[in-house]
Amino acid sequence: MKYIILIGDGMADEPLPSLQGKTPLEAARTPNLDFIAKNGLAGYVRTVPRGMTPGSDVANMSVFGYDPKKYYTGRGPLEAASLGIDLKKDEVAFRCNLVYVANGIMQDFTAGHISTEEAVILLDYLQKELRPKDIRFVPGLSYRHLAIFRNGPARAVCAPPHDITGKKINNYLPRGAGAPQLKDLMQASAALLPQHALNQRREQNQKNPANMIWLWGQGKKPALPPFKKLFGKTGAVITAVHLLKGIGRLSGMEIIDVPGATGFIDTNYAGKARAALQALQAVDVVFLHVEAPDECGHMGNLKLKIQAIEDFDRLIVGRVLSDLKKFGEYAVMVLPDHPTPLAIKTHTADPVPFAIYKTRWESKTKMPPANAVMAYNEKSVAESNWFVPKGEELLKLFFAL
Repeated sequence: MKYIILIGDGMADEPLPSLQGKTPLEAARTPNLDFIAKNGLAGYVRTVPRGMTPGSDVANMSVFGYDPKKYYTGRGPLEAASLGIDLKKDEVAFRCNLVYVANGIMQDFTAGHISTEEAVILLDYLQKELRPKDIRFVPGLSYRHLAIFRNGPARAVCAPPHDITGKKINNYLPRGAGAPQLKDLMQASAALLPQHALNQRREQNQKNPANMIWLWGQGKKPALPPFKKLFGKTGAVITAVHLLKGIGRLSGMEIIDVPGATGFIDTNYAGKARAALQALQAVDVVFLHVEAPDECGHMGNLKLKIQAIEDFDRLIVGRVLSDLKKFGEYAVMVLPDHPTPLAIKTHTADPVPFAIYKTRWESKTKMPPANAVMAYNEKSVAESNWFVPKGEELLKLFFAL
């Protein structure tokens, strides 16, 4: 039996007046997701434990089968692992966004989805000009990077920049133990970055410049038990997002990089699907993650979010369902990691809809559990009696059914 988990990051949402009370999932055309929900098992799962912040790091850790309350230490160290950085005991990894701030307001947490090549130039510039003691900048992807601190302020309270779009940053600057060091570094970057010729060219070309760094999501290296030891199966991860690569690498899974995977609406969907099917020839389980719906949710862009969901359904789910047939017996699970409602442009901790389909259920003697769900969306899946209260238990259910 081959297993594949398809994660449409942030797909879940709330009913919108502009859609006559429908959610983006309801409004989108999703025949392949609907097929899985209608012909398999669907229900809701709580991926974010009560009391924890609904970040993609926490939510995806539970989707991967790990209890965040037991293993989560922060987002930064997960992304450090994805970049091959083995954090030392005295090192703290911070997520370091390149952002665009204007008139004291967080206008764009992606700095116009700056290219990785441009970001590397700016981070190198900051490292040389600031020469921060016991701090090094590590380039990641697009606007997502790291700052590694030796004996850094691990307990400072920091706000994710994607949570404060359109808000005054002064109300969300780091606070608590070690906050002055972080604020000084962020303010120094705000003084230097606008001077760089690259940013001046971006402004001339009507692109949002990367005029500040934003530090958040810090933590020390976590200790995840091997995925194979926990579940008795080999696994692989396909994603453009470093934090998911980090979870995969720390748990001993194979990380598959796909050219053209951007983490946005222009990602290489076909390449991801193709890589997943190739990986299943060698491993038992593949996690395939698509970030685009979440990014569009943070932007508050309804049109793009519906497009991202439809692209996910057609180019990922449809392709996988079609090509998995050559493996004989297989199982597919689809879900978002968390909701990203357009109305608030950030994550919530609400449970999310999942759906599971297994080829063995095609036999009249091996039917799926009772299922009243007719489509894959929040309202339809709510007709199911299935509810998984702990996200890390969902993977066990997926394997056991």
